[in-house]
Amino acid sequence: MAVNQSQTIMKKVLSMIAFIAIVSYSYAQDVNKLINQDDVTRIISTLAADDMQGRATFTPGIEKAAKFIESEYKQIGLVPMKGNDGYRQNFSMIKTSPVKLEVSINGSALPAENIAVSGTTSFTWNQQNDVEIVKVTPDKDLRTVYMTALRSNKNTLMLIDPKFSDLFKRLRSRTEGGSVSFKGAPADSHSLVFVLGAFDDVKSLAVNVEVKSQELPLFNIVGVIPGKTKPEEFVVFSGHYDHLGILKPVGKDSIANGADDDASGTTAVITLARYFKQLNNNARTLIFVAFTAEEIGEHGSTYFARTVEPDKVTAMFNIEMIGKPSKWGQNSAFITGFERSDFGKILQKNLTGTSFNFYPDPYPDQNLFYRSDNASLARVGVPAHTISTDQIDIDKFYHTVGDEVSTLDMANITSTIRAIALSARSIVDGTDTPTRVPKLER
Repeated sequence: MAVNQSQTIMKKVLSMIAFIAIVSYSYAQDVNKLINQDDVTRIISTLAADDMQGRATFTPGIEKAAKFIESEYKQIGLVPMKGNDGYRQNFSMIKTSPVKLEVSINGSALPAENIAVSGTTSFTWNQQNDVEIVKVTPDKDLRTVYMTALRSNKNTLMLIDPKFSDLFKRLRSRTEGGSVSFKGAPADSHSLVFVLGAFDDVKSLAVNVEVKSQELPLFNIVGVIPGKTKPEEFVVFSGHYDHLGILKPVGKDSIANGADDDASGTTAVITLARYFKQLNNNARTLIFVAFTAEEIGEHGSTYFARTVEPDKVTAMFNIEMIGKPSKWGQNSAFITGFERSDFGKILQKNLTGTSFNFYPDPYPDQNLFYRSDNASLARVGVPAHTISTDQIDIDKFYHTVGDEVSTLDMANITSTIRAIALSARSIVDGTDTPTRVPKLER
């Protein structure tokens, strides 16, 4: 009798395994048919073309990219998000740019190319007690010192050793474009001035900074597939469509095309929208959003987070830089904040029977969980995670004019999008609900 029971149980287990294998195979066949590499190549090649001019915020290039994404959403048949007239989620920000920047140390005026400033108001420093002076010597980590100064809420003069001249040039290029803030937000209570050079001692200083401010329009591009049985529960798929625009020429090239960062993620969002619309069986409401202004402070996702109720957002799949194989090779990607919820475990469970694997973030020192557009919703408890394949520690094209379509692996992008589609299915159909992320205390 016991033997017969054991055999019966074993048969049921084997039947279940066979059923899962059949279902997984069926889903895989479906996703391979509906997500094809030719379409992926078409979308990313359009977004990262030279005529998009690097898609910098507040430029004609990003307007052109927005129109292309809107046309894709319309063709797919997405509907606008509630409260929006069309696919654009419009808002405006105050852009503050320096118009005069003068620094003298020990009575000597410094050349403009050796000065950078971060601040939202005009100011003058005439005495050393107006400011905290920080020396970034060759033995220090510039990024750590910079982040400490940002958090200090103190006016800071940062003297940066010439060893860091390349990093300083990138910093100066970033600050030249000015800073942006939401209308009505309190102005920064402190300013940072960066100076490149070797200084034994600062006996006197004079700093004069004048800025101008203007209100400028911004827009996320948002499309929706309403849920069939759980319409008040949302699943968000996102990527940012902005990039850096025109940079200092390298040879004859000055366009930072942003093919991997993040035309690849935006391509995934569009492709997933088409996939789920064709299936048209989602229990939960699916929101597909291309964020603006990620590169200058994640402002698009910050605004978006204000327009949705966090408790209604079941999960967020933020997709950032999937253009090249990960450190584990093909058919793999990592998830930031893997340990903060069971989001990653659910995704991996749904990939049973496939060759694709999701791994925890291998770059914890980069703090990637709070460096992308998932952060705004993660801070308020949403299981919002970023999926990426980028080897950011050795990526020589990151934030350069070399981030071109020609450097990407289209098969890698396609397989990653397919894996996201398959791994999301139990969240999309309402079967699984990831645990919440601990809220960020501030």
